[in-house]
Amino acid sequence: MSPISAKVFGVNRHRMAIDGKGVTTLVGFLGCPLRCKYCINSQCYSPGNRFPDYTVDKLIDEISIDNLYFLATGGGVTFGGGEPLLQSGFIREFRDKCPEGWNICIETSLNVPQKNVEDVAEFISEWIIDIKDINHEIYERYTGKDNSQVISNLRWIASHHDIRERVTIRLPQIHDFNTPEDILHSESLLRQMGFTKFDKFKYKFT
Repeated sequence: MSPISAKVFGVNRHRMAIDGKGVTTLVGFLGCPLRCKYCINSQCYSPGNRFPDYTVDKLIDEISIDNLYFLATGGGVTFGGGEPLLQSGFIREFRDKCPEGWNICIETSLNVPQKNVEDVAEFISEWIIDIKDINHEIYERYTGKDNSQVISNLRWIASHHDIRERVTIRLPQIHDFNTPEDILHSESLLRQMGFTKFDKFKYKFT
């Protein structure tokens, strides 16, 4: 059987207090189900031949240079993209093979099949979930996709207290798409599900 591989458009080292605890390395996977109007990583759905294939072993070898930083600060690897949960099998194998003590963080839109969430839920130390907006009309207008799968996955996570406690939900104010009142509405509905940690901010454009 061939080893699992994935297209990676970036490996960004020495990130601090941005993508999880401690010093982290951000790994950006190619591929995303969304087409957000203000996507900051539009290369994630560029033609795949522009980017290298990584096996799990190759990625661990490259990242291991920072092993001491991870262990000293409680950091590790953050998988983003694109949509990292499209590569749940790769992430599971990575967890099985990487050195003990590395934390694994996920930055996700959560717009993936529930099985992909379940595949990694037990070992993800921190979830950063960017839901855009919980209002389905705003979400679809901004991403081009429906958010019913997002809401279903949020409810599944909410039903598992130990997973829910590791979640931070991003609630952005997006120019021309939602308002501070929309953000408060999203937060209220999410608090009713049991979520308590939120990152509320305004998109800035240069």
